[in-house]
Amino acid sequence: MPDTEPQQLAKKPKRKLLRFAERFLLVTGVVLCGVFLVFRGHSWLASNDDLNRFELARGLLSDANQIERENQASRMSMDTSLWSEDRITAYHQTLEADAGLPLAVLEIPAIRLEVPVFEGTSELILNRAIGHIKGTALPGVEGNIAIAGHRDGFFRGLKDLDIGDRLILKTLDDQQVFTIQDLHIVDPEDVYVLDPSSSTILTLVTCYPFYFVGKAPQRFIVKAGLVTDTGKTTEGPEINDRELSHFE
Repeated sequence: MPDTEPQQLAKKPKRKLLRFAERFLLVTGVVLCGVFLVFRGHSWLASNDDLNRFELARGLLSDANQIERENQASRMSMDTSLWSEDRITAYHQTLEADAGLPLAVLEIPAIRLEVPVFEGTSELILNRAIGHIKGTALPGVEGNIAIAGHRDGFFRGLKDLDIGDRLILKTLDDQQVFTIQDLHIVDPEDVYVLDPSSSTILTLVTCYPFYFVGKAPQRFIVKAGLVTDTGKTTEGPEINDRELSHFE
C-alpha cells in the first residue's frame, strides 16, 4: 500500500538528516585525510632534513678523517733517519699541540725536504717544524727572509747542500724560488747575517757542527738569491730581534 501524503512528509526530514550526515562524514573524512597528509608531508620533510644534515655532517667528518689520515701518513713517511733520538721524541710530542696555520712551506729538492714554516723560534715550533726569525722579512715579501731549524732535526740535511741548489718557499698566495749562493759558518754574535736587504734573499740558520755533542758553538748559514717570484714585492720589516745565540 503506497505511503500516504502525511507519511511522505514525515520521511523528508529523515532523508535530509541522512544527506546532512553523509555530507558531514564526507567533509570530515576529507579534512582528516588532509590533516594526515599534512603531517605525513611534514614528517617526510623533517626526515629529509635530518638525512641532509646527517649526510652533511658525515661528509665533513669524512673530510676531517681524510685530512687526519693524510697527516698520519705524512708523519709515518717523514725521513728522520738523520735525526737524533731526542729530537725525534720531541717532534712526536709536539704533534698533539695546536700550532696554528704555517706562514709558509719550504722545499729543498736536493735533500728531499718539505717542511712547514711557523712564526717564531720557540722550542715548540723548532721541534715541530722550522721557524721564521721575528723581525726579518716575512715569507713572500722583499728583504732578507731568515728561517731557523735544529741541526739534529729538519735542518740536518743542510750539510749536504751545494752552491746552486734550489730552495722553494711557498705561501698562501705566492711562490718564491731561490738558488744557493753561499754556504758559510759564523759565530753566534755574527748577527749581520740577519741584516735587511734591498733585494730578496733567503737565509737559513742552524747550529754547527751538525754532530757536535752539547751546545754547538757556531752557526751554519745558507744564503740564497731570488730567481722567480710569482707574488708580492713589498718591503720586509727592519730587524728587531738580532739574535743567533738561542738556536741550538
